Amino acid sequence: MAHFAEISNGVVQRVIVVHDNDEANGVEFCHNLLGGEWLQCSYNNRIRKQFPSTSYTYDAVNDVFVKPRPYGSWTLDANHDWQPPTPKPEGDYVWFEPNRVWIEIVEP
Repeated sequence: MAHFAEISNGVVQRVIVVHDNDEANGVEFCHNLLGGEWLQCSYNNRIRKQFPSTSYTYDAVNDVFVKPRPYGSWTLDANHDWQPPTPKPEGDYVWFEPNRVWIEIVEP
């Protein structure tokens, strides 16, 4: 099965599955059936970096799907992955955006 993402203003609206018989003309098939702009994507991340879902963005210059920014302080790196202002320490930590720090998860 082939997967196709509908893009509107650079944002993924939905992802659908198309039968293998329609994969070669999948973009046209999706457009004719549902309207809109469509791009093929890959469930196993072989096409356009990663498998998108609703609210991912499409970077047309680099032809990749980008996850939504997890926190306002994080920046996109050259590989199109979001990076925190400071690297995550080893162990169980969660990001605390108000103070922009990693907080260790301590089990009682």
